[in-house]
Amino acid sequence: MRHPRLPQLPKNVEELAYWYMRYISPLSLIAALLLDYFVLLRRVDLWIGNLLLFFYLALAAVCITLMNVIEAGRLRHPRILMVTPIIPVVAQFAFGGLFAAYLSLYSRSAAVEISWIFIILIAALLIGNERFVRLYTRFVFQFSVFFTVLFSFFIFFLPVISGKIGPYMFLASGAASLIVVTGFYYFLLFLVPERARAESTKLARSIAIIFLTFNVLYFSGAIPPLPLALKDAGIYHGITRIENEYRLLGEPTKPGQIYLRYSRIFHSVPGESAYVYTAIFAPIGLNTTISHKWQRYDVFTEEWITEVTIPFYVVGGRDGGYRGYSIKSNIIPGKWRVDVVTEFGQLIGRVSFTAVETNDFVPVEVFIR
Repeated sequence: MRHPRLPQLPKNVEELAYWYMRYISPLSLIAALLLDYFVLLRRVDLWIGNLLLFFYLALAAVCITLMNVIEAGRLRHPRILMVTPIIPVVAQFAFGGLFAAYLSLYSRSAAVEISWIFIILIAALLIGNERFVRLYTRFVFQFSVFFTVLFSFFIFFLPVISGKIGPYMFLASGAASLIVVTGFYYFLLFLVPERARAESTKLARSIAIIFLTFNVLYFSGAIPPLPLALKDAGIYHGITRIENEYRLLGEPTKPGQIYLRYSRIFHSVPGESAYVYTAIFAPIGLNTTISHKWQRYDVFTEEWITEVTIPFYVVGGRDGGYRGYSIKSNIIPGKWRVDVVTEFGQLIGRVSFTAVETNDFVPVEVFIR
């Protein structure tokens, strides 16, 4: 009877690098996603989460510097050369950690109807990162990925520390990313001028394409409006606030809708009003205005018609999100949606439902928020 061959433990640095890529990296990817989502990056303003992201960014920069200095022959110490094969693997680990963190953060804020493009791009980079280890030795590829993770970081970090959101903060994030990556390039130009100069044109072209792509995605609404995130939302028959507690009258949730937290069918009697409740997370110090945009689908024009837009103020800091609601009277039968948007029109989330008129008794439950 044959026994399956067990993997051999690594005997040198080359085998250690292979061991990591073959056995440890897939498990560490899953562990990083779970740890980020449930512990370290539950919200964008946690210092431990941002400290972790700073660590990954710094580690990636150190790896890029070491790879280029060694490749140019500036470092020839035997101990340094001995660990050379593991450096691209460490870079892969750092970039993988950043992509996993961004997937966790951006997916929390994503309104799937629009932001799915950006989320899929991050997920593709995260999965592809497992195959990038050989590419991390190339100068242009190193800087391109570094600029991508840097831009993705500043998009939400600058609003967190400034307490402001909107197009101007996005443009400031892009400018900060360009300044940092340019400074890093000139630092390597000083250390390894022959490598930096040889790739300057290709690098400038790559950075320009990435920068343009980010701007197209942002101004088309594909990048979620971090650090804002929709924590909870639903359509209800009535809402009452008692002290610090919201009591929501909603139709019983069906098994298939348990994770949606609201019913997609809203049974209403003639002339009844509908209530949309939302809980929107914003970091401490960020106070802004958001709106509930009530839209009805017109079957004749096949377009969504805005019936009413109701703005209200959001105060940041509450872990479960700032709670609020809007009311629409005289809901007529048909398809409805309520877009939750920023003051700049960015989509934070959406509540979609179909209003069905009935004269029968509609059973409701009390949901506490």
